[in-house]
Amino acid sequence: MGVLEGLEPQSVFHFFEEITRIPRGSGNVRQISDYLKKFADDRGIMCIQDELLNIIMIKEATEGYEQEEPYILQGHMDMVAVKKPGCDIDMAKDPLRLCVENNRIHADGTSLGGDNGIAVAYAMALMDAQDISHPRLEIILTVNEETGMDGAQGIDLSMLKGKRLINLDQEEEGVIITSCAGGARVDVSIPLQLEEMTDQEELLKVKVTGLQGGHSGIEINKGRGNANCLLGRIVMRLSEQFDVRLADMQGGMADNAIPRDAEALVWVDINHVEEAISSVREEEGVIKEELGDNDAGFSVECSVLDGGEGGPDGQRLVYSVSSTAQALACLRKLPNGVVAMSMELEGLVQTSLNLGIVLLEEDTLKLSYAVRSSVNEEKDELCRQMQDIAGRAGALAEVKNSYTGWAYRKDSPLRDTVSAVYEEMYGKKPVLEAIHAGVECGILAAKIEGLDCVSIGPDMSDVHTVEESLDIASVKRTWEYLLAVLAHK
Repeated sequence: MGVLEGLEPQSVFHFFEEITRIPRGSGNVRQISDYLKKFADDRGIMCIQDELLNIIMIKEATEGYEQEEPYILQGHMDMVAVKKPGCDIDMAKDPLRLCVENNRIHADGTSLGGDNGIAVAYAMALMDAQDISHPRLEIILTVNEETGMDGAQGIDLSMLKGKRLINLDQEEEGVIITSCAGGARVDVSIPLQLEEMTDQEELLKVKVTGLQGGHSGIEINKGRGNANCLLGRIVMRLSEQFDVRLADMQGGMADNAIPRDAEALVWVDINHVEEAISSVREEEGVIKEELGDNDAGFSVECSVLDGGEGGPDGQRLVYSVSSTAQALACLRKLPNGVVAMSMELEGLVQTSLNLGIVLLEEDTLKLSYAVRSSVNEEKDELCRQMQDIAGRAGALAEVKNSYTGWAYRKDSPLRDTVSAVYEEMYGKKPVLEAIHAGVECGILAAKIEGLDCVSIGPDMSDVHTVEESLDIASVKRTWEYLLAVLAHK
């Protein structure tokens, strides 16, 4: 018996639970793509699986809707796969453990993947149904949306007939998204040099923990701490006071998720260990005061470890004091968080970036940023600024997966239709909103001339984090709303 059995709409929750059993973190999408292809083939539904593993499914109109304009429904099959420290789930191999609590669905110890698994479930329920009225339906389920939208960028849509697209990647019921930011990923590689270590050094572990984290598009302006940046700040303070050498540094699992935890191992002169620990504690207090109630759970763990007879893996060679300082200075100089607010729309973040991943490996400190902006020129300038800062520090910044935003369309018959249906169903107008997060509408609109887009979805909270949850009643209402839109003539 499934955890979600008995929840309404039954078909939607059945398929949602099915896909939570399939590992589908970004970059690990073969299994979910093959599952969707088999689902379509078993039902005789026209289905295209391309080389990138995107899926397109097509279902012809039901009786009485043959002359209606087709609808394109779109979402993505991948998810941000993160888990709590100590969680025994292997997110590359294991199913999620679903829980139902307070009329919401979440996953035990991990992210849920409601972003954007609910779109996949809605699409599958529509494809499976025999009693729903609708025009021709063209379903697009893309891959790797969360890591640069390369599925949307590479997909061929030349076989589609539709000119109106409903994106199902929105996370607030009753809010219709009409435009969004563009973005890019910037990977910074900072080289570290090796030198002989001394016999008078202790290994210190510094761990930032207890932060809320969150979606780097939605929560970037809420004053939440970025574990990677705060850890860099703390270790940088140590390097300004003492000769320290990085042994390890890591934090975050996705460039577009604000990291909650990060940790570093640093070598400190044995005569300065207590002073170093005291310095960490002092900086912890300063940061805690700065964060206030925005991240009240913030704390820093600091302890001396047994370093053995040498550096990492017992080696006598360790990262040098000078290159450690240079790497930390580069991390500190690179911007993070909100860069600019919109002058036209009050409260809308215009440009931002998020240091989502820090990883020390192969003599290189690697930083991965998600850059977002609703102004393409500003996004490109921020990327160039990062390249300049990195270059001056002897590092390399590479811009990847750059995509344009989705511009507001003044004349939108689709927006008028979905707004009218919503008002008819609920007796109030929906909220029309631009968002700082990214959806794939802009990329897809560039592939289909005259494409008219909106984005809708049920209530979700804390997406891209282990607290992610999905509102059960909202899933049902959004499903009924979607069916009403499809049936509208």
